[in-house]
Amino acid sequence: MRVLNNEDLTEQLIHGNEKAYMTLLDTYQRRLYAYALTLSGDADSAKDIVQNVFLNTWRSRKTLNPDLSLQSFLYKSVYNAFVNHYQQHKANMILQNKYVEALTEVVEETNENDLSRMIKIMNAEIDKLPPKCREIFILSKKEGLTNKEISLHLSISVKAVEAQITKAFGVLRNNLGERYKMVLYAFIAMTPKS
Repeated sequence: MRVLNNEDLTEQLIHGNEKAYMTLLDTYQRRLYAYALTLSGDADSAKDIVQNVFLNTWRSRKTLNPDLSLQSFLYKSVYNAFVNHYQQHKANMILQNKYVEALTEVVEETNENDLSRMIKIMNAEIDKLPPKCREIFILSKKEGLTNKEISLHLSISVKAVEAQITKAFGVLRNNLGERYKMVLYAFIAMTPKS
């Protein structure tokens, strides 16, 4: 299937085009999984959340708005599914209530243009990271690879991977300031693959 813009892809989905749905999966599945994993900290929960978001998107495809960003819709859907999951399984989740409340505030108070601007600023900061640190951070937070997968891919130890990710978060936290910190955690996976 040819590359479709947001409006065309949405229109194709509304009309029940299964190839468009496969394009949606191919484009966003890995990034949404990385995002859900960042939120939940649990691989099984992240997979369930993303699978449910895609199924619900297909079921409710006729209500999609071609004028709105599919990417934003999908990430907000993952976030909402995470919050629902979290509330149902509070005892088993890693995140605390304050973190969920802060994320909700960011989602509700940040419009799409502000969010896009913040993501551009974050990408610029990510690009400034040292090369190895940047590569590992992107593999982890944008591509959704586990630390073990990254260590095998780059032929380095898992501890070296963890150290580089910790270093990247430290630099980004210092450079992005208070408001951007939460957006970094909440939306790091929203950015397109490099």
